[in-house]
Amino acid sequence: MSKVNEAVKLFESGHLCSQAVFEVFSEDLGLASSEAFKIGACFGSGMRKGEVCGACTGALMVLGLKYGENKAKCDEVSNKFFDEFKKENGSYLCRDLLKCDISTPEGVQYARDNNLFKEFCPKMVASAAEIAEKIMDD
Repeated sequence: MSKVNEAVKLFESGHLCSQAVFEVFSEDLGLASSEAFKIGACFGSGMRKGEVCGACTGALMVLGLKYGENKAKCDEVSNKFFDEFKKENGSYLCRDLLKCDISTPEGVQYARDNNLFKEFCPKMVASAAEIAEKIMDD
């Protein structure tokens, strides 16, 4: 199974977007899966505030794990990731992507009523995982 499909499957099974993206790459980069789930636990739903999409933060954690010893390289891959994700999806901010603020009860209800967590968010998980994988293959 591809990393992208694996990340989507993890997300659809109840893990946070940030955890799903981070975990599928973690073991290949020397971090235990269980540790990746813990590290990624506070980054879902745009850090719980509708900020940067959790799938993006998961991808950035992956890139940091791979390139973290080189600040210039981290700057380069982070910028490349954000540019690609925004180009593909229109934004990298959770509230802009979902067109609601899931840091509020009303926003969460809107997202649930419109099946965003089940229909839209998996696409963001796939996009983030795919872009991170491409960057690491370059």
